[in-house]
Amino acid sequence: MRAIDPVIATVIIVAVTIAVAIAVALWMTGLVGGFTGTENLQIVNAYALATTTPGQGWSITLTVKNAGTTTATIDQVFVNGIPYDAITLTSVTGTVTVTNAKVTLTGNLPLTLSPGNSTTIQLFIPLGTSSALSFSSGQQVEIKLHTASGKTYPVQVVLP
Repeated sequence: MRAIDPVIATVIIVAVTIAVAIAVALWMTGLVGGFTGTENLQIVNAYALATTTPGQGWSITLTVKNAGTTTATIDQVFVNGIPYDAITLTSVTGTVTVTNAKVTLTGNLPLTLSPGNSTTIQLFIPLGTSSALSFSSGQQVEIKLHTASGKTYPVQVVLP
């Protein structure tokens, strides 16, 4: 009785080794992929509307979708690089001067967004000025959404 030729035995051993290596690589990729999720917010829609009372300010609406594979938590909103809740303006409407006019956000932060879900974020920016900022019609405003993981998602909106 004859044994297997050494060349054929070597080919079989190499083929089995490669098959096992590929199986282990695919298993490890799936294992690592399960522990690493990505957050990816997409600002689907962003627009500003003047409020119904002329000279009062603007309502900015952002539609945000989480296109990532893990939950995203929006923990801060910035307007022109300043946290929205730190902006205090002085507004003059007709003959009335309003001090301490604030940029306001509808809803509360932090805002949690599951994968595949969308939400609407609304900001109100009053007409006015401060030492650092001034808002007026035709101005481009940068809104940034900051997440708990440290990422920022900017969008530009022009005030009508």
